[in-house]
Amino acid sequence: VELTNYGAILSKILVPDRDGNSQNIMLTYEKVEDFINDSYFFGAVAGRYANRIAKGRFELDGQEYQLATNNGDNHLHGGEKGFNRQLWDGEVIDGLENEIGVRMRYVSEDGEEGYPGTLITTIDFVLGAENKLKIIMEAETDKATVVNLTHHGYFNLSNMEENILNHEVQLFADHYTPVDSGLIPTGELSPVEGTPFDFREPRKIGERIEDTGAGYDHNFVISREHDGELRKMAEVYHEGSGRLMRVFSTKPGVQFYTGNFLDGKQTTAGVTYSKNYGFCLEPQFFPNSPNEPSFPSARLNPGETYKHEIVYEFDLK
Repeated sequence: VELTNYGAILSKILVPDRDGNSQNIMLTYEKVEDFINDSYFFGAVAGRYANRIAKGRFELDGQEYQLATNNGDNHLHGGEKGFNRQLWDGEVIDGLENEIGVRMRYVSEDGEEGYPGTLITTIDFVLGAENKLKIIMEAETDKATVVNLTHHGYFNLSNMEENILNHEVQLFADHYTPVDSGLIPTGELSPVEGTPFDFREPRKIGERIEDTGAGYDHNFVISREHDGELRKMAEVYHEGSGRLMRVFSTKPGVQFYTGNFLDGKQTTAGVTYSKNYGFCLEPQFFPNSPNEPSFPSARLNPGETYKHEIVYEFDLK
């Protein structure tokens, strides 16, 4: 695993294929300067609020807050200078047994990108002997605010030899949140049954992607409640390499995104990242939840600790 403290970016994960060839499975850049100019959130921590907030506005305790709008009229992944564009403090975590880890820390001042409260965030990246990578996020605030942190890695299990359309995906979700033309949820929870969003059994990404319009960029409902339980959200398998990836999280939703906006300009080690060259599985609170009272709440009060654990588990078959 390779990390940088710019954006708390997870830039590489090397995983062996069935022939023992260890190769990077993440879309990445070779130079830190390219991450600074990146607009695709390659490998970054998205925050303070991952995903979209409609019109960049929400109300908290009777006060309306206006956030930066950086995705048309909407707020996306923390704004113009979200957590992905901040310099984090990093240190090696001592005292771990059969694991190695790095801790990142960032203090987001009151009013940054329009958010209330000074938010102190720590993220532990812990690699274990059982082929598991844990990302443990915690945050505390001095004023009521909203928090939704995720990891925005783009994955490709094929040795970067092909796009992701032949990857098989299974999502452990019976419902998803439909969106409007601006990719803002309508507030409904719709059954996946009978739709292109039904991944309850493994399906190739490309099997029905054309039926979605522009591709997958939707939140899937893993749980209607936010109880902090670690749940399996997804499995992804690439037959050619034999790589199998499992994703677990303590949050109620996961954004499945198929790299619809990759435009071929990102080139690393001779690989051009064109449309559908990487997939993202972003565990999260639901998009726009500060404006949807029926969604699990992303509110964080003083004296409380925001907690989110993501686990990536790798295997072969």
